[in-house]
Order: sequence, then C-alpha cells, then structure tokens
Amino acid sequence: MKISARNRLKGKVVEVTKGATTAHVRIDVGGSVVTASITNEAVDDLGLKVGDNAYAVVKASDVMVAID
Repeated sequence: MKISARNRLKGKVVEVTKGATTAHVRIDVGGSVVTASITNEAVDDLGLKVGDNAYAVVKASDVMVAID
C-alpha cells in the first residue's frame, strides 16, 4: 500500500485495549512505545493483536516538540 505520510515507524504491537468505540494500540518502536487511538472497527478490520508487526504512521499539520 502506498501512502503519502513519510513518518512511518515500524514496530511490534505490545497492547491493544478496546474501549466503548475507540481502541488504544501500543506499538514498541525500537524500545520506545507509541500509542495510537483508532476505532474498534479498525482494530477488527486489521485483525490487530499483540505480537503483530505494524507501522505507526504519523501525519499531522502541527507537531509540538519539548525538551527537558
């Protein structure tokens, strides 16, 4: 699948937590964990489960950066 987003982070699904309508999917990307909020329907359609290889795709018009 081709997509325009350039910020693709390959990792492994470490947790999938479904809520009433939205799920939180946690992906370990080289020791850092990225959390995505997606619909429960998307989780089901993708068949996402712990241990799957997946990409966190970041596409945003604004990104905030903070330092310690």
